[in-house]
Amino acid sequence: MKLVSVITVNFNQSSVTEALLDSIRACNSYEAVEVIVVDNGSEVDPVPGWHIKYPGVTFIRSEVNLGFAGGNNLGIVQAKGDYFFFVNNDTEVTDSLIGLLAGTLDDHPEVGIVSPKIRYYSQPDMLQYAGYTPMNYYTARNKCVGQFETDKGQYDGLTGETGYAHGAAMMLRAEAVRKAGPMPEIYFLYYEEMDWCEQVRRAGYKIWVNMQALIYHKESITVGGNSALKEYFMNRNRILFIRRNCPFRVRSVFWIYFIFVVATRNMMAYVKDGHSGYIGVLLRAIKWNMVNDINSTNLGYTVKNSA
Repeated sequence: MKLVSVITVNFNQSSVTEALLDSIRACNSYEAVEVIVVDNGSEVDPVPGWHIKYPGVTFIRSEVNLGFAGGNNLGIVQAKGDYFFFVNNDTEVTDSLIGLLAGTLDDHPEVGIVSPKIRYYSQPDMLQYAGYTPMNYYTARNKCVGQFETDKGQYDGLTGETGYAHGAAMMLRAEAVRKAGPMPEIYFLYYEEMDWCEQVRRAGYKIWVNMQALIYHKESITVGGNSALKEYFMNRNRILFIRRNCPFRVRSVFWIYFIFVVATRNMMAYVKDGHSGYIGVLLRAIKWNMVNDINSTNLGYTVKNSA
């Protein structure tokens, strides 16, 4: 068995993270596992209590919120595995999950990342993810295969190459991480896993989904369904993703599309839905991309640890 390092990040959601750890502890079909939890600047430090409750788990405490990528990268530093399994703390695993994903990487050396089938935890028969379609770089649009459909096994035959892995659950071979580099921290939140997939592809690997492996996702517990934080980073990072991964001609077409279609549509929706304050958030996201280069460490948004 190859050693699998399971890495998850906690931010002010101790009980949610504990549910994940309990689900991992209940699974014993794959024994070569180490578990690493990064507390990403939570307002109340849960790590001392966790050391007592979960012996054998590695806990890392960051005093500041490093973002999704920064937290996971802190876990990578401590990971000893041949494979790194990144899971959101708001997921719960199934018994065969880790073994099936590790087996995919064992059997297919060309694969750098593999994600499982994802169902919604609150509606356990409903699919969230069965793969992604390729990206239309001119619009920065693609589709999540199967989302909101009842899982009747209709996508189980699609195991193989996919457009992108899903950030809620993805296993990477350590060698691919060494070649492609760590998860890009410039995004802070959203789009970092898509950019990482692009980097892993450029390093010579494929992105797969294994539809026999299953995980349940509680979705958006940390950020919430709708917030200024989410609106800012979703818009900022959509633009940034294209800037980092596309040639000038494609970027030019995308900018025209985003300004005249996406921004106009979004602002109308904000007013209609009673969120006119988000207009300023959107404009700030656009301005950030106009004045900052693609490697800037300036987030353009103040993120409080207790947010």
